[in-house]
Amino acid sequence: MFRRVLTLSILVLSTCISQAQEKKQALKLSKEEIETLFLEQNLDLLAKKLEISQAEAQLIQARLWPNPTFEISEVNVWRTTDIEEQPIIFGNWGTSQQISLHLEQEIETAGKRRKRIDLQKLSIEERQTDFEIVLRESKLSLRNTLTSIQVLQQQQEIYQKQIDNTNLLITGYKNQLNQGNISQSEYIRLKAAQLQFKKELVDVSKELEEALKELKNFINIGTNTPIYVTNELEIPTKLVSELQIEDWIIHAQENRPDIMFNDNLINQAKKQVEIEKAERTPNITLGVDYDRGGNIMRDFVGFGLSFDLPIFDRNKGNIKEAKLGVQIAELEAQNKKNEIANDIIEALRNYTQAQDLYNQIDADYELQLDRLLEAYVKNFQKKNVSMIEYLDFVEAYVDNKNILLETKKELNEQLENLQFAIGKDI
Repeated sequence: MFRRVLTLSILVLSTCISQAQEKKQALKLSKEEIETLFLEQNLDLLAKKLEISQAEAQLIQARLWPNPTFEISEVNVWRTTDIEEQPIIFGNWGTSQQISLHLEQEIETAGKRRKRIDLQKLSIEERQTDFEIVLRESKLSLRNTLTSIQVLQQQQEIYQKQIDNTNLLITGYKNQLNQGNISQSEYIRLKAAQLQFKKELVDVSKELEEALKELKNFINIGTNTPIYVTNELEIPTKLVSELQIEDWIIHAQENRPDIMFNDNLINQAKKQVEIEKAERTPNITLGVDYDRGGNIMRDFVGFGLSFDLPIFDRNKGNIKEAKLGVQIAELEAQNKKNEIANDIIEALRNYTQAQDLYNQIDADYELQLDRLLEAYVKNFQKKNVSMIEYLDFVEAYVDNKNILLETKKELNEQLENLQFAIGKDI
């Protein structure tokens, strides 16, 4: 009985472990697939789209006329002895009832309603441009995060390969140690190298987890499923020249979303000036009154007109404030244009420097490093090189592989920064 229970327990445990491993199987995605998920599922972008819908709803509201006002007053619920009887309203009720009705409608003058509609249309454009700004900034962060993930994945492979190589060497050295052919210090030194590689792998894995967390936030994935980016880190082949700067600056100053955003704010400020000037003209209120039994006429119907007299308040303060708002918006727009020009110049120089550094590396340098490592491993196993020589080379190998990866990363990031500054892919 005990054996049967033990056997079943082992089977259940094995099944659970198998299922857990299946659940933790990495989700393999290409950069293109990740960008598609980002555009479809990013919560910040979805929220910005809803803000556009909010502005469109406000446009519907701005198109509506003010509601008319209806008033019932002067209704008496008692009668006096000397009351003048009135005609019956319904049934036997109404012979002693007085009632007054008033209906009025405000009419906006000087095109205020139309100007508010125009302002709300500009507000919709502002939200749309704001969406483009968030999309642009988020896409830059996403692409740089993907580049970091690609680098960290390759660094993981580098350290894991060194751990595997060291494990094989340690197995052989342990046999040699047991046979008394090598000293304890040599074996310990190899174990120390293995421990160092494991520590580096743990550090890289922590950085990778942090980058993957950011990636999951970008594409709105909240599960514990690990993600693996399938693309290898590529070298940008974009050829750029300082001769293109003027064209890039002109394009950016005309088409970048943040420039369009500032232009929109200028237009909104100008429209606000128009609205404030229109407020100098008072609105007109039209009214119609009905009075039963309270006038010289039994059923009196009269019409009325009312408006404010603009004697003391001509809205001067608000007009001045709105005009200053236009000047502020224009200054901020000019400042943004200057920033864009400087951003493009800086981004181009940074990309050129990163490209120059990478071009100084021989095309087959990385392949030579890998071949040399294989040769050193074989020669170390054959005792043609000492442990010090082998470990020194491995350290140099790992450092150089990391330098190559960081150089590729820098080149990719500087290209993205240049494209971000220009406002388009080049």
